[in-house]
Amino acid sequence: MTVRFDSGRICLDLAAQALDRADALDEFLRATELVPAATPLSALDAHWVVRFRELRDCVRELVGAQLDGRRADPALERLNEFAAASAPPAPRAVRTEAGGLVRALSDEPDCRALLAAVARDAVDLLTDPAARALLRRCEGDNCRRCYLDTSRGRRRRWCSSETCGNRERVARHRAARRGIVPV
Repeated sequence: MTVRFDSGRICLDLAAQALDRADALDEFLRATELVPAATPLSALDAHWVVRFRELRDCVRELVGAQLDGRRADPALERLNEFAAASAPPAPRAVRTEAGGLVRALSDEPDCRALLAAVARDAVDLLTDPAARALLRRCEGDNCRRCYLDTSRGRRRRWCSSETCGNRERVARHRAARRGIVPV
């Protein structure tokens, strides 16, 4: 199962994914609600995984460049190519057997359309000064995940308090018990 954390953006969620199998990509697409649960993805295969990894790497490079104050023009050009594709099929409301409404797509989406949706989210993030100002990199050891810090006081330090934050607290506790003062 894919580990999820609240990054604040679909493109940042993609950047955090390993995407080593088609079922992991399927799970990501449904968990982020790019694709409603009942929507078939009959064409999803290893080619889709390769394409989503390419977009993931572009997003990682561009977000890292933004946080480090450097340029990443080749990644920017590739991101714009992804974003130029057509959008996924239109969403629509459909009734369940119980009478409630659920979101569905008017047709099965293709790989290019879903890539475009994520790429456009990245374009929106990178071109919005208010959103860029909230962009942070996790302070956890060996974690490179990025997220939007929408916490009160803008003091969020980790991608997930339950994983990276907990590791940090445990490390501090162990160091204190050994008499080592962490830097």
